[in-house]
Amino acid sequence: MSTTTLTQGKDGAPAAGAGEQLRRGLAGRPALMALIVVLVALVAGAVAFDGTWPKALTFDVKGPLDDASNWLTDNRATSPLFLYFLLHISNWSEGGVDYVFTFLSNLGWLGVTVLATAASWWVAGAGLKARALRIALLTACIFAVFGVLGLWEYAMSTLALMIVAVAASAVIGVLLGLIAGLSDRGDRILRPVFDTMQVMPAFAYLLPLVLLFGIGSPAALVSTVIYAAPPMARLTSLGLRGADPAALEASRSLGAGSWQRLWTARLPLARKEMLLGLNQTIMMALSMVVMASVIGAGGLGDKVYQALAKDNVGMSLIAGVCIVLIAIWLDRVTAAAGDRLESSPGSAPAGDAGALTLERLGARLIAAALVVFAVVASLLGPVGERSWPTDWTASVSAPITNAINSFTKAISDGVPVLGGTDVWAAHFTSWVLNPMRDAMQAAPWWGVLLLVAVLAWLAGSWRAGMTGVLSLAVIGVLGLWDKSMDTLSQVIVSMVCTLVAGLVIGILAARSRWVMRLIRPVLDVMQTMPQFVYLVPVVALVGVGRPAAILAAVIYALPAVIRITAQGLRTVDPAALEASRSLGGTGWQQLRQVQLPLARPSLMLACNQGVVLVLAIVVIGGLVGGGALGYDVVYGLQKSDLGVGLSAGVAIVCLGLLLDRLTQSAGAGKRGGTK
Repeated sequence: MSTTTLTQGKDGAPAAGAGEQLRRGLAGRPALMALIVVLVALVAGAVAFDGTWPKALTFDVKGPLDDASNWLTDNRATSPLFLYFLLHISNWSEGGVDYVFTFLSNLGWLGVTVLATAASWWVAGAGLKARALRIALLTACIFAVFGVLGLWEYAMSTLALMIVAVAASAVIGVLLGLIAGLSDRGDRILRPVFDTMQVMPAFAYLLPLVLLFGIGSPAALVSTVIYAAPPMARLTSLGLRGADPAALEASRSLGAGSWQRLWTARLPLARKEMLLGLNQTIMMALSMVVMASVIGAGGLGDKVYQALAKDNVGMSLIAGVCIVLIAIWLDRVTAAAGDRLESSPGSAPAGDAGALTLERLGARLIAAALVVFAVVASLLGPVGERSWPTDWTASVSAPITNAINSFTKAISDGVPVLGGTDVWAAHFTSWVLNPMRDAMQAAPWWGVLLLVAVLAWLAGSWRAGMTGVLSLAVIGVLGLWDKSMDTLSQVIVSMVCTLVAGLVIGILAARSRWVMRLIRPVLDVMQTMPQFVYLVPVVALVGVGRPAAILAAVIYALPAVIRITAQGLRTVDPAALEASRSLGGTGWQQLRQVQLPLARPSLMLACNQGVVLVLAIVVIGGLVGGGALGYDVVYGLQKSDLGVGLSAGVAIVCLGLLLDRLTQSAGAGKRGGTK
């Protein structure tokens, strides 16, 4: 009679055998199991099956889109859609921009400068406060730079389009924010709309707008509103939902109706968020106005675009500097207005109600005198010209171009031992970009879908996995699988470079105040600079190609990653750091074992924001040889080919949704399969 020997565990229960222990060990490691399954599936599929997307599962969308494009072109003069709806929007847009530009032109360079200086000084607090005087001086100097560089008319054209676009974006954003902030159903409906508007690259919806409105100001204005309105709407909704319940209850107890509570309580309490939304809307509108130069928006963006096409680096650089100066001016003025609004008292004392202090009266008199002086000076024309005098301009584009060409030629391939930027770009392409692209295009399509699903499962979100799989399926159905994998490889490489550099610099900035003080002005310039302008120095350094697009993407996304990383590390609980220090932990141990784990949500947020920003600029890199989907979008826009441009835009949106959902799920801190 045979017997079976059982070993006892620590609790007295029979211990499992070796096979059972191995099975439980693997079951407790879902990441290892998922990795083994995916690797086996990929290897088996690569050996036994063809990994390209089946043609039977594709749908030709180019034909229907081309038919729609032809219908729009043929029926522009007869269709009621154009005559009774789109034509009115077009006329209002063009008329509004022309009116503002005419007003600025009639006011003259001196009148515009004085009026802008007075308005900036007033918004910043007026009086003799240092900040108000500093912002006023900054404004006067910025407008003087426009004239000295010979770009006054271009700057006024950009400013006119900006004024109308920001006004329209702010009004529409506030209305949408009211709907989303006061209604849960409205918030659920508008949230995916806002996501799509912000994830879709601007070039993707420039093409259908050109077909609807034609080349010029109307298409540029509408595209700017679509791009710039979501931040205003989101922050307005956030401010309305975050209003103090006690204040709302007090207003209700006094008999105020719903509209009265909105005007007297909700909106005043949300003014800080709304002003922040206005600041973000202004920055995004300026970025979009510059990009809209490719569809005839004119202004400084057109100067940058033409200079890039002619390889005139000096002219594109000084036009880009003027754009950055406009961004800095608007950012400083709105930031000062926000600080003034936050620090202003809630109400005046009862005895002083309605009375003006001597300081406020003097400020108003000075502002009125400046406005009167601006109008009189523009009417009398003391300098003899309404636009900036030509004798006061300086031609600097040619010297800058020669200097930059000499510098880039010296560092392109003449650096001893290190080679140069051309050598680095070539090696980066052959050693990193090409292998990454070839590997992703060679991977079986179903293996990529399986990998996305497994990654989402590990992150703990089956919804993210479903969204990712469906997004990739849409890309395959559109017949853009290979080009999408090319774009995705560029995004991944850019994201890795951005995260490595951003984490290192962010850690240094979090642990050393002087490092943060040193890089803060650089980050401010990088964040206020419109996307289009990044291409100028990048092309000068590494030439045209995929490395230029990736370098521009890294520069564009790096500030957000650095700031979020530094902020997350700084806000780690001091008690946890003190406990680690008391146990003898070194600085490196505290960083690795305390700060980085506790700052994980912030780090994942930095990753998420970096992905979105990188994807946006990689597409614009199609202008400088980035290829793939970015090239299709730019080609469709330039050739008015709706089938090519719009389908590539949809594929880019799908990639954006895929990456956004995966990084958001990873940031939630959940791991699937661990129960």
